[in-house]
Amino acid sequence: MQQIEGVLPLNTESMTQEISITRGFAEELRSEAASLFDAAFGPKLAVAIPNPELRMQVLLDALDPSHAFVATAKGRIVGIAGFKTTAGALTSGITPQLLRARLGVWRSMRAVTILALFQRALRPDQLLMDGISVSPEARGGGIGTKLLDRIKHFAEEEGYRTVRLDVIDTNQAARRLYERQGFVATATSRFGYLRWLLGFSAATTLEYRVSLAAA
Repeated sequence: MQQIEGVLPLNTESMTQEISITRGFAEELRSEAASLFDAAFGPKLAVAIPNPELRMQVLLDALDPSHAFVATAKGRIVGIAGFKTTAGALTSGITPQLLRARLGVWRSMRAVTILALFQRALRPDQLLMDGISVSPEARGGGIGTKLLDRIKHFAEEEGYRTVRLDVIDTNQAARRLYERQGFVATATSRFGYLRWLLGFSAATTLEYRVSLAAA
C-alpha cells in the first residue's frame, strides 16, 4: 500500500503483538481500506477503470465494511479480507448505477462489461473470499494467516460448508499461502484468449471444507 499522506510508517518491531482483528471498519478508516484494497487489486480493476483517481472514488463509495474483517495496528488498517455471501460482499457496492455516476455513460458501460468477466456463481452454503490484502510494511508478521483464520472461523460460526476463492495463474505466492491453510484446488478455468485484456490466462478455484475442519 502506498503510504498515506501525513501518516508515519508503523513500527514493525512491536506491531505483531498489537494486531487486532475485527469485523468491519470505522468510517474514518474508509480511505485506508480503499487504498489497501486498490494496492492489491488495482491492477485487475484498472482493466475496467484505468483512471486511478476515479477508481479510488468508486472504491470509497462502494466498499461495504460489514463484509470484511480487518487487521488494525496503532489505529491503522494493515490488512483486510473481504467476503461474499448471498446477502452481499465487500465490493457489492460497485453497481452499474455507481459506475455511471462516477465514470459517465460510455466509460461505465465498458467497466460493467469487463467486471462481468470476474463474476463468480455462489452457492447458499458457500462463503466466497472477496479479496485479501496486507500492507507491505506489515507483511511477514502472519497477518494474512490471522485474517484467513478469522474468515474460516466465521464460516464455521455461520454454518457455511465451504470457503471458496479463486487464484489467478500469475499469483502463485498467494496460492501457496492458501494451500498451507488447508485450501484444496477443485477446478481451473482457462481463458488465454483474454490474457491481452485481463493480464492472466487462468484461474484456479480453491476450497476449504468447513464441515471437515469442525468434525
